[in-house]
Amino acid sequence: MQIIPEPLIVQEPASNQATEVVVVGEALVDIVVSSRGTVEHPGGSPANVAYGLGRLGVPTALLTSIGDDPHGAAIERHLASAGVELLAGTRPGVRTATATATLASDGSARYDFDIQWELPRATPTTLPKILHTGSIATFLEPGAAAVRELLAQAHQRCVVTYDPNIRPALVGSHAQAKTTFEELIPFTDVVKLSDEDAHWLYPGLSLEDTSRRILDLGSGLVVVTRGSEGSMLSTPAAQVLVPSIKSAVADTIGAGDSYMSALIYGLLHTGVDRLTPEALESLGGRATKAAAITVRRAGANPPTSDELLAGLPEHQPAN
Repeated sequence: MQIIPEPLIVQEPASNQATEVVVVGEALVDIVVSSRGTVEHPGGSPANVAYGLGRLGVPTALLTSIGDDPHGAAIERHLASAGVELLAGTRPGVRTATATATLASDGSARYDFDIQWELPRATPTTLPKILHTGSIATFLEPGAAAVRELLAQAHQRCVVTYDPNIRPALVGSHAQAKTTFEELIPFTDVVKLSDEDAHWLYPGLSLEDTSRRILDLGSGLVVVTRGSEGSMLSTPAAQVLVPSIKSAVADTIGAGDSYMSALIYGLLHTGVDRLTPEALESLGGRATKAAAITVRRAGANPPTSDELLAGLPEHQPAN
């Protein structure tokens, strides 16, 4: 018997500032264990996107699932430092999720996830300009069913963006994950995925064919990031290739999420109705710049709006 969840509530945060973007998805604590000790820092792709939007000055709220515990408090402080607010229902009583990476002497890592994904259920009140979701939150039950219901309600009432950010260990079988992904596409306006995501979902298909398939399923814009080879932005009417920016690399943590944040930032200004090739190049160029700034710094440290709008030096050492 299939249980259909009640719809989700999307409440305005407590501040008086109108929320422009609501992000729905997991927030967790990354724990890195090595011979040098243990380091913890807030993470989770949707939480990183929300944080990146906050750094860009976008009024942003996050609907997630964290516990009333030290890890949950650390996540809340981290998001608050960028001005991101947590929506009501974010603490459903579960413990805060963690992702533990144990590093071997050769640098290889073994990952262990401790994550439960649940969301509150109620009726929508208000919706933002853009609703973003992705990653584990769209695949892991029971919360994934609630996310799907929210997207079904929000579609055509606000812009919906989606980044699957595939985690093979947590999304079930390939067939199941592909079905879940494709069932969400008709409720989206923009889908952004990495070339690794694309090849995992559609082995044997070119990135161009994968983009066309997602467009045929109903999305209006498909963005495929290709690391050092730049990114490809496709609509039913146009396709542009945006080159990467040469950069010294401290690490690549959070680069894809920073790209997503800047893409949403751009969509707030351009909208999704008139995506000319010139508009696509502008969107992709800004997002690429955000990722380039992020990889030049250690950790998930996305740019501020001032940094994004300023000129990017040709050569900048990683710090």
